[in-house]
Amino acid sequence: MGVKIVTVSCDTKFVHLAWHTVEKELKPVTYTMGADANGQLARTFGVYLDDAGVALRGTFLISPDGTLLNSEVNFLNLGRNVDEIMRKFKANLYLSRKSDEGIPAQWNEEGDVTLKPSARMVGKVHEALGNDGVPVDGSSC
Repeated sequence: MGVKIVTVSCDTKFVHLAWHTVEKELKPVTYTMGADANGQLARTFGVYLDDAGVALRGTFLISPDGTLLNSEVNFLNLGRNVDEIMRKFKANLYLSRKSDEGIPAQWNEEGDVTLKPSARMVGKVHEALGNDGVPVDGSSC
């Protein structure tokens, strides 16, 4: 899909090595794990909690040109859903080719119903999604 995954935490590279060696959930990890031990990157992204000395869990989708496409910040004890992150990635990839369309929350894959935002769409999203059987003008299947 042409994506580069980099995880970053405020732990050191030695902690990452320990995670990879001991934590079975991380055994198959092959992507880059970056260390932000001083919290500078976490501060840049606005997720560092100075008073606690830790960072919130942030997920950021950034285009190759450096444009922030999507961000999600969760509290410390809330894990992220890889399937939802991939849905957002695929949606942004799709929208990079079809910027005049809108991706509804139920969209999962190319070929799913999208919307063509317009004044005529206001108040008619439910119908445009085919939830009443017939899509209205302005939707795309």
